[in-house]
Amino acid sequence: MKKDTQNPTNHNSTVRSPDHENEASFRFSLPVTVVTAAIGYVYASTVFVFIDQWFGLRSSPGIMNAAAFTAVALMSAVNYAVAVFTDPGRIPSTFMPDIEDADNPIHEIKRKGGDLRYCQKCSHYKPPRAHHCRVCKRCVLRMDHHCIWMNNCVGHANYKVFFIFVLYAVIACIYSLILLVGSIMYGSEEDEQQSDGSYRTIYVISGLLLVPLIVALGVLLGWQSYLILQNKTTIEYHEGVRAMWLAEKGGDVYSHPYDVGAYENLTSALGPNILCWLFPTSRHIGSGLRFPTAYEKLASASASK
Repeated sequence: MKKDTQNPTNHNSTVRSPDHENEASFRFSLPVTVVTAAIGYVYASTVFVFIDQWFGLRSSPGIMNAAAFTAVALMSAVNYAVAVFTDPGRIPSTFMPDIEDADNPIHEIKRKGGDLRYCQKCSHYKPPRAHHCRVCKRCVLRMDHHCIWMNNCVGHANYKVFFIFVLYAVIACIYSLILLVGSIMYGSEEDEQQSDGSYRTIYVISGLLLVPLIVALGVLLGWQSYLILQNKTTIEYHEGVRAMWLAEKGGDVYSHPYDVGAYENLTSALGPNILCWLFPTSRHIGSGLRFPTAYEKLASASASK
């Protein structure tokens, strides 16, 4: 592949300042308000109704369950906030793909024409796995998808905290539902009489909220777990389906170039230290301009023989 020496920059395009982009990223969002309110409602109803009705907040079981649920809810809220306010990853203005770099065997090209990937809207080259978000109006490093419930993209810099948030949210919802059922089944007769009146609405609303949340977030958690083990983004999965079909049609076998093995894929997303997997740490992610590939792993394995 020869390096394109022409400058594809569109001089008529409008360049947005970083400050303007940051302001646009953190503007008011109704879905974010809804999620925040849901987290607050689930926490308040679980601690001050379900646990209180079942155990009593002054009892040892009540204190332990309240402390445990508070920890899970707090981690869910913290990771959600970090995912919302973390920039998913910007392409440096100085980025330029070096096709003569022998240590980098992969340079993603356009489907049509075979040229290096270039964003006409942002007026710069795109590194591997980067895509343009039409909502955020800019390119995002290792973009997975744009999440309306975060008013932000899920990309290179905030993917881990997004995944950890979903994990804690599933745990919190299941925990809350168990406490809801337990408070109904094992509460005292006096508490049941009280719940038949003032707390009945809370039980009904909580049940109607928790069950769909568990189903939706559980499916999302399973999907993202699959993608992590395959080292794919949602965009790459859909692109891979088409690439696999085209490869089979041509008699070839398609393999995802960034799949370096299940454990390596897992550590690349969550970090090499298993003790930090459930915390919003991201010192392991690198620049997002280059990623290990299966070809590099195969080459190093061949060289070691």
